[in-house]
Amino acid sequence: MSKRILAKQTAELIGQEVKLMGWANSRRDHGGVIFIDLRDESGLVQVTVHPDSKEAFKLAEGVRDEYVLKVIGKVIEREEKLINPNLETGTVEVVVETLGILNKSEPLPFAVSVGPENKEEQNVGEDVRLKYRYLDLRRPKMQHMLKRRAEMYAFIRKYMEANDFTEVATPILANSSPEGARDFLIPSRFNPGKFFALPQAPQQFKQLLMVGGVPRYYQFATCFRDEDTRADRLYGDFYQLDLEMAFVDDGEEVRELIDPLVLRLTTEFAGKKLTFKDIPRITHAEAADRFGSDRPDLRFGMELVNLSEDFANTEFGVFGGALKNGGVVKAINVKGGASLSRSEIDKFTDTAKLNGAGGLAYIFFVDGEVKSPIAKFLSESEVSSIKEKLEVEDGDAVFFGADSKRIANRVLGVLRSEFADHFKLKDPNEVAWCWVVDFPFYEWDEKRNKLDFGHNPFSMPKGGLKALEDAKTDEQRLEIVADQYDLVVNGYEASSGAVRNYNPEIMFKVFDILGYDSKYVEAKFGAMLDAFKFGAPPHAGTAPGMDRIFMVLMGEDNIREVVAFPKNGSGVDLMMNSPSVVEDAQLEELSLKVIED
Repeated sequence: MSKRILAKQTAELIGQEVKLMGWANSRRDHGGVIFIDLRDESGLVQVTVHPDSKEAFKLAEGVRDEYVLKVIGKVIEREEKLINPNLETGTVEVVVETLGILNKSEPLPFAVSVGPENKEEQNVGEDVRLKYRYLDLRRPKMQHMLKRRAEMYAFIRKYMEANDFTEVATPILANSSPEGARDFLIPSRFNPGKFFALPQAPQQFKQLLMVGGVPRYYQFATCFRDEDTRADRLYGDFYQLDLEMAFVDDGEEVRELIDPLVLRLTTEFAGKKLTFKDIPRITHAEAADRFGSDRPDLRFGMELVNLSEDFANTEFGVFGGALKNGGVVKAINVKGGASLSRSEIDKFTDTAKLNGAGGLAYIFFVDGEVKSPIAKFLSESEVSSIKEKLEVEDGDAVFFGADSKRIANRVLGVLRSEFADHFKLKDPNEVAWCWVVDFPFYEWDEKRNKLDFGHNPFSMPKGGLKALEDAKTDEQRLEIVADQYDLVVNGYEASSGAVRNYNPEIMFKVFDILGYDSKYVEAKFGAMLDAFKFGAPPHAGTAPGMDRIFMVLMGEDNIREVVAFPKNGSGVDLMMNSPSVVEDAQLEELSLKVIED
């Protein structure tokens, strides 16, 4: 007998001899008969070892959890009273004829056994799970994640090929490129003092493919960024569906291509419900104004409302002072928010302060009365305007942001999300996609007190060269809009894309505004600039993040749960013990020296 049978197949093979291989999920000795739940990638099946199979029984007595076993035996039906309705193979068992221990297991740092009698979810610290990730991956949840991720890739690949995209692999050893994060640098052994960089994205290569006559390119690209970890961001490497389309000069063409893909992934692949059947388009300015964020979660309302005109003549010093300094007064209505306790209000106040606010003003509307520390400073007309504009009902709470427009939007945007978490407004079975379009081309870098790129220099500014030349001051340059767009899902950035800058003259100008001369541009992007001189077509693209989208579709809130081998929250691979110290000879070969603190 050579063919291995999976555990779940045994229910259909009654009366037949089968060969099984897997792990001992659990072992039970019931008065001279030994029962072993054998686990493989398909599930569990009970194997029974009787004393008359002397050699097998002797081996079975020594079996412990996670021993790797080979079983040859006959599938029989269980007696009706012994049927296990909680097990897919609960109507059968395999009576062992031959038992082999293929490998033993030491006691595990945490249990991975599963099944009706063994709860899978345990209170095991993430660092322990990541140190022994190969054990963690044995759990059905992680096996399910790996399989579903592969299915998602197959789903996407089928869609891309149906839309005439060609899969092309681009280099991993590349040049340093300004993509908004730190590069991982690779020293060159053949060229001492010079470095490769792991690509933050295949940006330049995919644009060069467009120049090279590839009409539609895609790949599942590994990207590398040395940036801080978050629950929704992997450290080091992450994966994106990188794509680019030639002869496209309007970002809407790219968006219309992506829309059916992500909608079908939501409903057909993940089985989730959609907030919008047609994905809305929201400008960057509108997103900030209405939701306080350029990645708004649209599964719930709670929009920001501007009350600046209503408080133009207010006697409340905090609001009046903000308006006098050119700021705004904005507010959100938290439905049922009057139920919040004093300690909960203090927690949200701390959040507001962490995001730049001096404090957090609020009003409770309870039983027809206004309850608030600031109520005595407000006129009847101001309270009436609040109630009317924010559609206040009894039991609601209104929270205010009074500051510069940027800070007020940011504070209320963060609070909006936290209130939604508190009141459980984020349905994990609902998916809200939206496109945020028309990003600022430049932004103000407060740390360096100077103008910088809003995203990257590869986007086409709307209005082209004329828009750049007409903007003479930093204030005017901050008004320049890039033909750039982000796909947002449930409050996460899922993809970033743009119509690309394929004109060398425009490329030089966007850098010149920031004080970089032509030599700098040629040194950094010489290959692209040279290519653009030889008839580059207009092109555009985007790059949906596979990890983050899969996380949302699987209903997870920690991205490390959907990747096989992630780093921990500190950017360390506990399993492989990396990063690690290397030998002096390796450093010498690369002309490097570690400087001790």
